[in-house]
Amino acid sequence: MATTADLRNGLVIHFNHDLFQVIEFQHVKPGKGNAFVRTKLKSLTSGKVLDNTFSSGAGITPVRVERHKFQFLYKDEVGYNFMNSETFDQVLIDEKLVTNADLMKEGQEVEILINTENDAALTCELPPFVELVVTYSEPGLKGDTANSPKKAIEVETGARIMVPLFIDEGEKIKVDTRTYEYVERVKS
Repeated sequence: MATTADLRNGLVIHFNHDLFQVIEFQHVKPGKGNAFVRTKLKSLTSGKVLDNTFSSGAGITPVRVERHKFQFLYKDEVGYNFMNSETFDQVLIDEKLVTNADLMKEGQEVEILINTENDAALTCELPPFVELVVTYSEPGLKGDTANSPKKAIEVETGARIMVPLFIDEGEKIKVDTRTYEYVERVKS
Protein backbone atom coordinates (compact mmCIF):
# COMPACT_ATOMS: atom_id res chain seq x y z
CA MET A 1 0.00 0.00 0.00
CA ALA A 2 1.35 3.40 -0.98
CA THR A 3 0.35 6.90 0.09
CA THR A 4 -0.31 10.16 -1.73
CA ALA A 5 3.37 11.02 -1.23
CA ASP A 6 4.10 8.35 -3.88
CA LEU A 7 1.86 9.98 -6.54
CA ARG A 8 3.55 10.92 -9.81
CA ASN A 9 2.40 11.62 -13.35
CA GLY A 10 1.72 8.40 -15.27
CA LEU A 11 1.16 6.26 -12.15
CA VAL A 12 -1.72 3.79 -12.51
CA ILE A 13 -3.87 3.22 -9.40
CA HIS A 14 -6.98 1.29 -8.32
CA PHE A 15 -9.67 3.84 -7.47
CA ASN A 16 -13.48 3.47 -7.30
CA HIS A 17 -13.36 -0.11 -8.67
CA ASP A 18 -11.53 1.01 -11.81
CA LEU A 19 -7.99 1.64 -13.07
CA PHE A 20 -6.95 5.29 -13.33
CA GLN A 21 -3.79 6.93 -14.60
CA VAL A 22 -2.59 10.09 -12.85
CA ILE A 23 -2.45 12.86 -15.45
CA GLU A 24 -1.39 15.58 -13.06
CA PHE A 25 -1.29 16.22 -9.33
CA GLN A 26 -0.62 19.10 -7.00
CA HIS A 27 0.24 19.01 -3.31
CA VAL A 28 -1.62 21.86 -1.56
CA LYS A 29 -0.84 23.13 1.94
CA PRO A 30 -3.42 25.78 2.80
CA GLY A 31 -2.68 28.28 5.55
CA LYS A 32 -5.49 26.84 7.63
CA GLY A 33 -6.42 23.18 7.76
CA ASN A 34 -4.79 19.96 6.62
CA ALA A 35 -2.72 19.48 3.48
CA PHE A 36 -4.28 17.66 0.52
CA VAL A 37 -3.39 16.44 -2.95
CA ARG A 38 -5.48 17.62 -5.90
CA THR A 39 -5.34 15.17 -8.82
CA LYS A 40 -6.61 14.76 -12.35
CA LEU A 41 -7.22 11.08 -13.12
CA LYS A 42 -8.00 9.38 -16.44
CA SER A 43 -9.99 6.15 -16.47
CA LEU A 44 -8.20 3.47 -18.48
CA THR A 45 -11.46 1.66 -19.24
CA SER A 46 -13.72 4.53 -20.31
CA GLY A 47 -11.24 7.32 -21.05
CA LYS A 48 -13.11 9.79 -18.84
CA VAL A 49 -11.06 12.35 -16.93
CA LEU A 50 -12.07 13.30 -13.41
CA ASP A 51 -10.76 15.60 -10.72
CA ASN A 52 -10.30 14.13 -7.26
CA THR A 53 -8.86 15.38 -4.00
CA PHE A 54 -7.04 13.04 -1.60
CA SER A 55 -6.16 14.04 1.93
CA SER A 56 -2.40 14.17 2.43
CA GLY A 57 -1.04 10.76 3.46
CA ALA A 58 -4.14 8.85 2.31
CA GLY A 59 -3.57 5.32 1.10
CA ILE A 60 -3.62 4.49 -2.61
CA THR A 61 -3.25 1.18 -4.39
CA PRO A 62 -0.78 1.37 -7.28
CA VAL A 63 -0.98 -1.10 -10.17
CA ARG A 64 2.21 -2.47 -11.69
CA VAL A 65 2.28 -1.73 -15.40
CA GLU A 66 4.88 -2.01 -18.14
CA ARG A 67 5.32 -0.04 -21.35
CA HIS A 68 6.14 -2.03 -24.47
CA LYS A 69 6.87 -0.87 -28.01
CA PHE A 70 4.45 -2.26 -30.57
CA GLN A 71 4.00 -1.72 -34.29
CA PHE A 72 0.54 -1.01 -35.71
CA LEU A 73 -0.37 -3.65 -38.30
CA TYR A 74 -3.98 -3.09 -39.37
CA LYS A 75 -7.53 -2.32 -38.23
CA ASP A 76 -10.42 -4.73 -38.69
CA GLU A 77 -14.04 -4.90 -37.46
CA VAL A 78 -12.92 -6.19 -34.02
CA GLY A 79 -10.27 -3.57 -33.25
CA TYR A 80 -6.65 -2.61 -33.86
CA ASN A 81 -3.94 -5.23 -34.35
CA PHE A 82 -0.40 -4.62 -33.09
CA MET A 83 2.83 -6.63 -33.07
CA ASN A 84 5.42 -6.53 -30.29
CA SER A 85 8.66 -5.26 -31.83
CA GLU A 86 10.82 -7.59 -29.71
CA THR A 87 8.87 -10.84 -29.33
CA PHE A 88 6.70 -10.58 -32.49
CA ASP A 89 3.61 -11.46 -30.41
CA GLN A 90 0.41 -9.95 -31.76
CA VAL A 91 -2.22 -8.24 -29.65
CA LEU A 92 -5.72 -7.01 -30.48
CA ILE A 93 -6.88 -3.78 -28.79
CA ASP A 94 -10.41 -2.40 -28.64
CA GLU A 95 -10.95 0.87 -30.53
CA LYS A 96 -11.83 2.86 -27.39
CA LEU A 97 -8.41 2.14 -25.83
CA VAL A 98 -6.49 3.72 -28.73
CA THR A 99 -6.08 7.47 -28.35
CA ASN A 100 -5.90 9.57 -31.52
CA ALA A 101 -6.32 6.52 -33.75
CA ASP A 102 -7.00 8.68 -36.81
CA LEU A 103 -3.35 9.86 -36.73
CA MET A 104 -1.97 6.30 -36.77
CA LYS A 105 -0.76 4.75 -40.02
CA GLU A 106 0.29 1.18 -40.77
CA GLY A 107 3.80 0.46 -39.52
CA GLN A 108 3.58 3.24 -36.89
CA GLU A 109 5.44 2.49 -33.66
CA VAL A 110 3.37 3.02 -30.49
CA GLU A 111 3.67 2.32 -26.77
CA ILE A 112 1.14 0.02 -25.15
CA LEU A 113 0.61 0.05 -21.39
CA ILE A 114 0.20 -3.52 -20.10
CA ASN A 115 -1.13 -4.55 -16.68
CA THR A 116 1.39 -7.10 -15.35
CA GLU A 117 -1.22 -8.80 -13.12
CA ASN A 118 -3.25 -10.17 -16.02
CA ASP A 119 -1.22 -9.16 -19.12
CA ALA A 120 -4.14 -7.04 -20.36
CA ALA A 121 -3.49 -4.05 -22.61
CA LEU A 122 -4.67 -0.84 -20.93
CA THR A 123 -3.90 1.97 -23.38
CA CYS A 124 -2.16 2.64 -26.66
CA GLU A 125 -0.21 5.88 -26.98
CA LEU A 126 1.22 7.40 -30.14
CA PRO A 127 4.55 9.23 -30.04
CA PRO A 128 4.22 12.99 -29.37
CA PHE A 129 4.78 13.83 -33.06
CA VAL A 130 4.01 11.95 -36.28
CA GLU A 131 4.92 12.70 -39.88
CA LEU A 132 2.05 12.42 -42.36
CA VAL A 133 1.56 13.17 -46.07
CA VAL A 134 -1.14 15.65 -47.08
CA THR A 135 -3.64 13.93 -49.39
CA TYR A 136 -6.17 16.73 -49.84
CA SER A 137 -5.73 20.49 -49.60
CA GLU A 138 -7.72 23.34 -51.05
CA PRO A 139 -5.60 26.11 -52.52
CA GLY A 140 -5.03 29.11 -50.27
CA LEU A 141 -6.43 32.47 -51.30
CA LYS A 142 -3.77 34.81 -52.61
CA GLY A 143 -3.37 37.88 -50.44
CA ASP A 144 -5.24 36.35 -47.48
CA THR A 145 -2.42 36.59 -44.98
CA ALA A 146 -3.85 38.80 -42.23
CA ASN A 147 -4.16 37.26 -38.77
CA SER A 148 -2.21 34.09 -39.78
CA PRO A 149 -5.15 32.27 -41.46
CA LYS A 150 -5.42 28.50 -41.56
CA LYS A 151 -7.16 25.99 -43.78
CA ALA A 152 -8.36 22.42 -43.23
CA ILE A 153 -6.45 19.63 -44.95
CA GLU A 154 -6.71 15.85 -44.92
CA VAL A 155 -3.72 13.60 -44.27
CA GLU A 156 -3.06 10.02 -45.41
CA THR A 157 -4.76 8.53 -42.33
CA GLY A 158 -7.99 10.45 -42.94
CA ALA A 159 -7.56 12.95 -40.10
CA ARG A 160 -8.40 16.61 -40.73
CA ILE A 161 -5.92 19.19 -39.45
CA MET A 162 -5.74 22.98 -39.59
CA VAL A 163 -2.53 24.20 -41.29
CA PRO A 164 -1.13 27.47 -42.70
CA LEU A 165 -2.20 28.43 -46.23
CA PHE A 166 1.15 27.53 -47.85
CA ILE A 167 0.77 23.75 -47.26
CA ASP A 168 -0.15 21.85 -50.45
CA GLU A 169 -1.05 18.27 -51.43
CA GLY A 170 1.82 15.80 -51.44
CA GLU A 171 3.82 17.60 -48.74
CA LYS A 172 4.87 15.82 -45.58
CA ILE A 173 4.06 17.60 -42.32
CA LYS A 174 4.76 17.00 -38.63
CA VAL A 175 1.65 16.87 -36.41
CA ASP A 176 1.41 17.01 -32.61
CA THR A 177 -0.65 13.93 -31.62
CA ARG A 178 -1.77 15.45 -28.31
CA THR A 179 -3.31 18.62 -29.79
CA TYR A 180 -3.83 17.82 -33.53
CA GLU A 181 -1.79 20.91 -34.34
CA TYR A 182 0.49 21.45 -37.30
CA VAL A 183 4.13 21.76 -36.18
CA GLU A 184 6.26 22.11 -39.32
CA ARG A 185 6.98 20.86 -42.83
CA VAL A 186 9.24 17.85 -43.02
CA LYS A 187 12.18 18.29 -45.33
CA SER A 188 12.80 15.33 -47.61
